Parts: sequence; structure tokens; C-alpha cells
Amino acid sequence: MKPEGHPALNNVCFLDVATGKRFLTKSTIKSARKETINGVEYFVILRDVTMDSHPAYTGEKRLVDAAGRVEKFTTKFKRVNKAAK
Repeated sequence: MKPEGHPALNNVCFLDVATGKRFLTKSTIKSARKETINGVEYFVILRDVTMDSHPAYTGEKRLVDAAGRVEKFTTKFKRVNKAAK
């Protein structure tokens, strides 16, 4: 394999801003923010949602305003039915 044809792997720290958990890995991504962890320099990538905070992984249920959505749908559907008749 030619070395100039492949991007370099960097030490990367994905930081979950909701929980503060860090995921240390290697990636080709870079960022302006760097941090030294255990003597190794990492590029820090901020993430809003990771497996540590996503409801599908944590089992939390979030309330969604379904009533407002249903009402919008039914009023729109009634208008379409009236126009078709």
C-alpha cells in the first residue's frame, strides 16, 4: 500500500456534552481543540448524543407532544376530505 494515499490516524476523544463521558479512539478526524489525557494528546470532538446519553441505549422515555401533532393531522385530513367531496 502506498503511504501517501491514506489519511493518517489520529488519537481522538469524543466527548458527550450531556454526560461528560469520554470515548478514546483513533480516527482520521481532527479538531482545533486538543487535550492531553494520560500523557497522550487527543483531538477533542464534541458530540450532543452518544450511546451514553441516547434514549435507545439508556432506556429512558421522553415525552413528545403527540396530541398537537395528531390534531394538526386530523384538521388537515378533514380539509382534504371536504375539498374532495
